[in-house]
Amino acid sequence: MKKLWDKLTPLSLFEKIFIVMVISVISVAGMTSWITVQVSQQLFLNTFSLTNSKIVQQIKRNFETFNYSVVTVSNEVMQSASIRNFLSQTGSSSVTNATAFYKMTEQMRRILSGLDVNEVGTIVLGRDERNYFSERGYWLSSVDKLKDHNITALTLNEPSSLNYHFLEDEVGTNGEPLIVASRALMNRSTKEIYGSLFMMIRERDFKQFYSNFTSTGNDVLIMDRSGLIVSSNREEKIGQYSNELLSQAQEIQDKRLKYSTIQNESENVIIVSDYLPTYDFYIVNMVDKKLVDNMLPVTRIILVATAIISAALLILFLITRRLTRSLRMLVRQMSSVTKRNLHNYIEINGSYETRQLGTAFNYMLDELNSYIRQLVDTQREQRNAELAALQRQINPHFLYNTLASVNFLVQRKDNQKATETIHALISLLQNSISNVEETLTVEQEVVNLKHYVFINQVRYGPGITVDYFISPDCLDAKVPKLILQPFMENAFFHGFKGRNNGYIYVMISREVDTLRCEIVDNGVGMDLNTERDALPDSTSNSHLFTGIGIRNVHARILLIYGKDYGVSIQSRPGEGTKIMIRLPFQADET
Repeated sequence: MKKLWDKLTPLSLFEKIFIVMVISVISVAGMTSWITVQVSQQLFLNTFSLTNSKIVQQIKRNFETFNYSVVTVSNEVMQSASIRNFLSQTGSSSVTNATAFYKMTEQMRRILSGLDVNEVGTIVLGRDERNYFSERGYWLSSVDKLKDHNITALTLNEPSSLNYHFLEDEVGTNGEPLIVASRALMNRSTKEIYGSLFMMIRERDFKQFYSNFTSTGNDVLIMDRSGLIVSSNREEKIGQYSNELLSQAQEIQDKRLKYSTIQNESENVIIVSDYLPTYDFYIVNMVDKKLVDNMLPVTRIILVATAIISAALLILFLITRRLTRSLRMLVRQMSSVTKRNLHNYIEINGSYETRQLGTAFNYMLDELNSYIRQLVDTQREQRNAELAALQRQINPHFLYNTLASVNFLVQRKDNQKATETIHALISLLQNSISNVEETLTVEQEVVNLKHYVFINQVRYGPGITVDYFISPDCLDAKVPKLILQPFMENAFFHGFKGRNNGYIYVMISREVDTLRCEIVDNGVGMDLNTERDALPDSTSNSHLFTGIGIRNVHARILLIYGKDYGVSIQSRPGEGTKIMIRLPFQADET
């Protein structure tokens, strides 16, 4: 949230207001549209599921009508004395058997006439070899295989009920799926089972009960309690098990849901289901979710919402722009006040708030100009005082000792070195009395520093070695005059007090937009008695050349360049001293 606010901070008031309004309008409209779509989808799904539930109920009635015919036939078969006598007789003469078979056949034709509208094959199994086939095309294998089949065993185990079974890839069915209704034939008075009745319908004929209600993306599946799909308009699913569909159908049944959904990598469907207790089957109506989504005008809703949002944003843009116009004009006028030019007063006009702001701004400019004039005058007086102090603080002892050294060189007839010493002294004097605010290049500052070092080595000998490491890209950089001199003086006269040898390193390099100047010695060091990198008190009279002190140099840098630059010192007794001067990198344009 903070990062977002930081990004909005540089924007104008109009832009902020407009962005907030845009976000608000889009959020409200988007949320409203989303809720509308969700409610519409839910309402559509409820309506759609209600319609499909009626379809499932119609399919269920078709199955129950067929089941009623099957039950009627099975009851009539079981009640027929002719059929019972034929199936249960044993040891009779051939004439008697023929007569009984004829009567049973005529009786079966009469009873099965109620199933003529459906392609149903009927098989009746009795004792010994007493059997009846209405059509052999439904079971092509032997009677013994049918008697030994598990559907016969299930039928005899539940003699009082009508059961439905699924047969697929059986030898007897010639590989064609069948739905079989079976019932045990039992004498109601004696409870003796004397035969079995099987009514077989091909799966392709079984589809007639629901085929008119299917279409692309709208499928019907009939499955048993184990999850086996016994019939479907999608032939590839027949004979397959689907535990997921079974669990959804059972959940719809148990919880009395209107519909359920399945969403996975392979399919995204809506399920409407009902249970067929007489068959012990589930009717599952499976509708592709894409088909439902295409029926709902989601795209139209989104387009209408987009159009409304666009119109609202346009109106908001015009209103907000008009309300903030006077303020924008004031900001534009204020922006015309350029840097270091505080005399661009703005014109007072616009709304009441804008006029009040303009008046206050002009009054502020008056106060700032008055304050700046006072500040400039104060700083000018301070700079003049510092310059005068700098020019007066050349230590006479330094001049005396230097001239004495030159006299000694002349007496030794070392005129060349005496001349070099005088030239170095002249250069130092010229540099020290020039304007402090003026700058010079690093190359010139280092030349002056070398003159100072040369004079000191003439006076005290070459025991203290000074090495210079100047980055070539820093030679043209500009620095204030006398910025390095006090620290070299400090190193000579305090860093090596009581010692005649040592080394001093002068290193100048660039770090992006910063100029780093370092003076490092291996002298006696000092105890700062303050925090790390603090500045010691350097106002004593022991500074033998400039006398302005380290703190004065640091104050000059702060005054010229600001608080991001200045002097820092690292030193410990016995470990030497490191001076770090940080200045802005400013290349010489001449």
